[in-house]
Amino acid sequence: MRGWSRQAALLLAIAALLPGCAALFPRHVSVEKRLATLPLRGLPLGAPVTIRWNDHLIPWIEAGSDTDLAMALGLVHGHLRGAQIDLLRHVARGRLAEVAGPLATDIDHALRILDFGRPAPAIIAAWPRETRDFVDAFLVGLNHAIRHGPRPPEAGLLGLRREPLTREDLLAIGRLAGTDINWLGYFSLLAERGTPGFARAWQRLLVAGTGLAPANAGQVALGGLLTGLSRQGSNAVAVDAAHSESGAALLAADPHLGLSLPNLWLLAGMRSPSFHAVGMMVPGLPILGLGRNPDLAWGGTNLRAASSDLFAVAGLPLEEREVTIRQRLWFATTRRVRVSPQGPVITDATIIPNPAGEQIALRWAGHEPADEITALLRAARARNGGEFRAAFAGFAVSPQNMLWADRSGRIGRLTAALLPDRAGFPATDPVLDARDPAATAPWTRLRDAGRLPALEDPREGFLASANENPALWAPDAPPIGYFFSDGDRVARLRALLAARPKLSVADLAALQRDRVAPKAAALAEGLLARLDALPGGAPDPALLAPLRGWDGDYAAESRAALIFELLIGQLVPALQPEGVTARGPETGWNFITTFLLRDLDALPPARRDAVLRAAVAGAAPLAARHANWGEVHRLRAAHWLVNLPLLGRAFVLGSDPVGGSRETPMKTGHGLVAGPHEVSFGAMARQVSDLGDSDANWFVLFGGQDGFLGSAAFADQIPLWREGRSIRLPLRPETVAREFPHVTVLRP
Repeated sequence: MRGWSRQAALLLAIAALLPGCAALFPRHVSVEKRLATLPLRGLPLGAPVTIRWNDHLIPWIEAGSDTDLAMALGLVHGHLRGAQIDLLRHVARGRLAEVAGPLATDIDHALRILDFGRPAPAIIAAWPRETRDFVDAFLVGLNHAIRHGPRPPEAGLLGLRREPLTREDLLAIGRLAGTDINWLGYFSLLAERGTPGFARAWQRLLVAGTGLAPANAGQVALGGLLTGLSRQGSNAVAVDAAHSESGAALLAADPHLGLSLPNLWLLAGMRSPSFHAVGMMVPGLPILGLGRNPDLAWGGTNLRAASSDLFAVAGLPLEEREVTIRQRLWFATTRRVRVSPQGPVITDATIIPNPAGEQIALRWAGHEPADEITALLRAARARNGGEFRAAFAGFAVSPQNMLWADRSGRIGRLTAALLPDRAGFPATDPVLDARDPAATAPWTRLRDAGRLPALEDPREGFLASANENPALWAPDAPPIGYFFSDGDRVARLRALLAARPKLSVADLAALQRDRVAPKAAALAEGLLARLDALPGGAPDPALLAPLRGWDGDYAAESRAALIFELLIGQLVPALQPEGVTARGPETGWNFITTFLLRDLDALPPARRDAVLRAAVAGAAPLAARHANWGEVHRLRAAHWLVNLPLLGRAFVLGSDPVGGSRETPMKTGHGLVAGPHEVSFGAMARQVSDLGDSDANWFVLFGGQDGFLGSAAFADQIPLWREGRSIRLPLRPETVAREFPHVTVLRP
């Protein structure tokens, strides 16, 4: 207790010296008080706009024009998520050192080289008038809230200013959300290339289909930003009318992202002359990523496509410039940024290892002048699958599997991406020669949604997507990527969908919370068979007993899941080559399911027996300390400020047992297990829609609508998320009026 008191006193002393004390000790703010501080005056509206709010601070906006709708949406985004949007802008623009000081300078340099805003001028110049007007009106509302709304509690702590956002900022945030998940693997490969074990490691990567891990602390920090903010996971399913209890098509989606607060989605409803929809929006962007209109519902999962290539560019002409990086509480510094004909030279970033001193550039589809905002604005207005697919002709990143269900009872999927027209992928080295025309030619022939796989009305009557290899559903697909999800999730989703002749909304909601990993059950059975074959039989029968007959259910109460993961945690390091520690891909589910039994069986018999016995002996004392999976597998609810040194724990709301695992439909990601750990990645939002009823749309966030620390709506949806409950977002005006009782009127 005395030690805790000293720590608390230190925290209080530091807090007293900071201008951000309000963030450390936020006052409770009711929904009514948050609405009362919405800045209403001075908006250049054409007519009054009505915003109805429910008790979770979800807005439903009714406007007489599309531009008034956009302005009101921007106002809502700025009011609810202003600080979050500003931080996203700082990341997207490589300005983190302005908040975090010199510790973030190397990360800023890497972000400046990646240059998420690079294509903005070309995109803006090509915008259709309707997009330009919508974006500009959205920015007016957003900046009005930033300038005139209440200052977020964390603003002083982070040194945030009331700085307006620009079109270019908005597009940079959009491209940040479209980060290629292959980048971290690519960057780590640069450290591995040329080492004696690289050829073997690369071949295992290709077989397992999973990427490398960050190679240094800087990459860990950069990776945390990019993977936590990009749309890299997710499940989505669609059911046609013939297989639905309601007689109408159904759609369900649950995106997977970093599990920090505030959530990286914001819920909203809207109606104007062109738009009538509900769904999830990315804070700071005027688009619906997942949602429902009267005629169509849609969701998606990350395609995990390789929308980038690495090129060796030695000898090519390079454009060079210096960038100034401002550092909080320190002097500004300058860094070099070079760009080749094949993209920015990423090896100029100090956090990207480059032992050979090569000049390697990154060619990325996100640097092309594609237009995701126009694509998604049009998708939100689509009346059928054909219009929905056509909307994605101008979509580039992040590459998505988009699923849809329409009011006629039909379902379908499409590939929303912009990819080089490759003939294949390199088998030995991912770095291409920029002087080789055969390597660069695919980037002169880009494939978009019209030239990538699509599927409509499958015979089974349902569709499922979970970041799987497209070859599983489109055998004739062109080369799309290296690294996909293991396939366990999509197999489980398909099995659940096929198990019932007619499916209901409740079935899809239950499917989103399913905790079974079929490959875990198969792997446990394989391990037991090898343990039983040991001379004298399996060691420690009492420890292994729960695994016998285990079906792969990672329930929080499961003893079997705990023992299985502890055994895996002992076996994987033991199977690494001498002198190599278990890290990165070798600890991932793809590698475990692909290679664990194979590597065991490749050992000399005596060595295999010793490894198996040692794994049981190592797992036994760890298992004795805990009763079940939930005791070690915990889901922490915390503001992203938890990452601050020393002060971080002030931003933890709680930590509770949770079920699920790496590749269960209810994804709760983790690494190798040796004891208690916290989930950092998973299903952080859910949607289910029934096309037979325009009001039958249910959504929930892990967290809440409001990013304002202390708000009653900051984390109020977490109990709903845990209990499998949701919030209805209706489309009928009379239902909206009844279920969204708080009314705000914006007047010109």
